[in-house]
Amino acid sequence: QLQFVENGGGVVQPGGSLRLSCTASGSNFGVWSVGWFRQGPGTKREGVACISYRDRSKFYSNSVKGRFTISRDNAKNMAFLEMNSLKPEDSAVYYCAATGHYQCSRWESYDQWGQGTQVTVSS
Repeated sequence: QLQFVENGGGVVQPGGSLRLSCTASGSNFGVWSVGWFRQGPGTKREGVACISYRDRSKFYSNSVKGRFTISRDNAKNMAFLEMNSLKPEDSAVYYCAATGHYQCSRWESYDQWGQGTQVTVSS
């Protein structure tokens, strides 16, 4: 089991950048694939980026590809989401989560969740 604490959310202007971090407590962070999800007002939660525990392969949703970068530091039990060229439609609560599946884009498999951090993109 893992517990997550997300940090780094806030208010940013369109075109700006934010870096989200996710700190995990619990055992064996390195054997979990990690994903970042988001949920905006009135929308379903969607997976936007993930990184596999097995080979660190990464997957991005079409909505963030080329603008967001996911990474992880197993020695520090941390994962990150670098977000650039932010748009108002990126505004959402962002969640860090984990799955034991090596194919990290199997979004339905995630069962360890953080509490989320709010990102607001507005001028």
